[in-house]
Amino acid sequence: MQSTAPSDHERIDRALRHGHTIEITTIGRKTGLPRRIETVFHNIDGQVVLSGMPGPRSWYANLLTNPTFTFHLKGPVQADLPATARAITEPVERRRVMEAVTRNWHATDRLETFLAHSPLVEVTFPEAN
Repeated sequence: MQSTAPSDHERIDRALRHGHTIEITTIGRKTGLPRRIETVFHNIDGQVVLSGMPGPRSWYANLLTNPTFTFHLKGPVQADLPATARAITEPVERRRVMEAVTRNWHATDRLETFLAHSPLVEVTFPEAN
């Protein structure tokens, strides 16, 4: 009899379709040591992104120095996923993505502040071998 339970890959793909709380482990830009923090990701039309409230963020500075990190899914689906970050700095792309992020956070009235002062990165996952 064939199993109808979703595979781990399918469960992970499903979990990545909706933003929620995760943890990430970056490599410290000064120390070279792993740094794990809790954050939230967003899925904007299939693009997985990390952002944050306006202001400097150590995780963002770490990712600018070393863009490879671990994306830790939490909750019903748990997985440690190797990932790569790309800072979203191009103005048109940044505005498109940040408009969606501020809608998710019910902060559309602060869009210009977020555009000017919030970290924003796209997350990609290497293809499974």
